[in-house]
Amino acid sequence: MTRIYLVRHAEAEGNLYRRAQGWYDGRVTDTGKLQIAALERRFQDIQVDAAYASDLRRTQTTAQAVVRPKGLPLRIDPDLKEIGMGIYEDRTFGDLRYHHPEGHRLFALCSPDWAPEGGESFQQVQDRMLRAFFRAAMNHPDQTVALFSHGAAIKCLLAALRGKHPGDAPELGHLENTAVSCIEVDAERFRVLFENDASHLPDEIATMARQRLSTDREAPTLVWFRPMDLQKEVKLYTDAREDAWASVHGSLEGYDGPGFLSEAAGQQALDPKAIQAVMLEDRPIGVLQLATMRYAAQQVGYIPFLYLMPRWQGKGVGIQLIGQAVSTYRAMGRRCLQLRCAPGNAPAQRFYQRCGFYRIDTAPGSRTPLDLLEKSI
Repeated sequence: MTRIYLVRHAEAEGNLYRRAQGWYDGRVTDTGKLQIAALERRFQDIQVDAAYASDLRRTQTTAQAVVRPKGLPLRIDPDLKEIGMGIYEDRTFGDLRYHHPEGHRLFALCSPDWAPEGGESFQQVQDRMLRAFFRAAMNHPDQTVALFSHGAAIKCLLAALRGKHPGDAPELGHLENTAVSCIEVDAERFRVLFENDASHLPDEIATMARQRLSTDREAPTLVWFRPMDLQKEVKLYTDAREDAWASVHGSLEGYDGPGFLSEAAGQQALDPKAIQAVMLEDRPIGVLQLATMRYAAQQVGYIPFLYLMPRWQGKGVGIQLIGQAVSTYRAMGRRCLQLRCAPGNAPAQRFYQRCGFYRIDTAPGSRTPLDLLEKSI
């Protein structure tokens, strides 16, 4: 009899930034690294003879919780990877919900009708996950195997073991990051011992305990981004700049509105996507400004300005702006993000620290020296 542990990857960027991951090869977050350490403690007294992961970085990083302390080679099985999202890859869920509401709905339901251009159906994922599962059992008789995979892919497999399509197994719910399921296999017979168990995670590092999941009663604030037309939306931009200045300095003394606007116009002239409106459904609620040409030779992605209207602060939106910057600059080959923050702006400092930024230097500011913060991407 073979025992198989089925493990979802640790928290990855898509989970944090609220973006469709699919085959997008994002990285594990800082919280994900804490989850991996907890997973390692869970498996420290469990015998594991072989370990497999998908060909995506987030599963291979998570698998180190087992293979590194036990001295095992990590075997790669592409059949274990996440559902292919096709044209939806690395787009925000707010974007999908607004521009592709039917596709977003079908994905959330694991519907048999889900069929994105360039992507996979849930049935295709279910078929390949079954192949990977029984292949591992066949290749390791009377041994214990750990398979590291992804949320939708694991739901497809667990539903198949019930004889169902994943859309017909709502009881599976959302799978926590690093959640473990355990199945015993004897020939073609199997027995599920437990499913989706994340008891090794304290609430402070459990992804689902820290995020509000989408329900009919209370949906998370999911946003999308579009280029701003500075000529037509100059008030949106200048109001954002004024409010941000006043909130930091207590007044508009020293505020240079024309200077900020001229800088933004110059950046937009070099790159039409440099100034982006943060959109909630059909209304703007913030601004993300990227200086895509600045520091390009140093492979730095610089963020001159990011802003959310006060009503939308503290609702999990700010991290989505960082995610948009990561996605934009990573595609341009940048190695890190940089921005400046006033040392005395405690809320902003705390936010950037939670996002993985750290102080690397002091930079000149319009009134006082600022902290130069950096985040690897």
